[in-house]
Amino acid sequence: MKLTNKRRYTAQTYTIGTLSIDSMPFCDTLEDTDRGLHVGMTSKEIKAGKVAGKTAIPKGLYTVNMNTVSPRFKARSWARPYGGIVPRLECVPGFLGVLIHPGNTAADTEGCILVGRNTVVGGLTESVKTYLKLMDLLVAARDRGETVTIEIV
Repeated sequence: MKLTNKRRYTAQTYTIGTLSIDSMPFCDTLEDTDRGLHVGMTSKEIKAGKVAGKTAIPKGLYTVNMNTVSPRFKARSWARPYGGIVPRLECVPGFLGVLIHPGNTAADTEGCILVGRNTVVGGLTESVKTYLKLMDLLVAARDRGETVTIEIV
């Protein structure tokens, strides 16, 4: 399964995008500010361009790990149906612990990708509902033995 997060609007404190699944639009995304980072940059360039806790991850292609329990989120009502498993992006240069999870504002992310509907300026609504639908699809893909990837463009 291939996810694509197409960033379509960057403001001073957030970035709004569209998440597609196998080329079909699925939902909106909210991230921290896109500061022009990409996987082709050196570690030094990424470190120089990153503002801790306020920077979207570098554009590029990542594998999504669908088997990792999140210590931070495992007890949340939206994570419990999946045994605390939260989608984790692997090998993101300059970042650790990048997840896909619910949230409504840029304050709810520290480099992670939030999912929902962009019906308010700079934020998301229906985030938990959207996340649960996404997780059902991701878990089904995992159970079929599919590799899940996400490309940030």
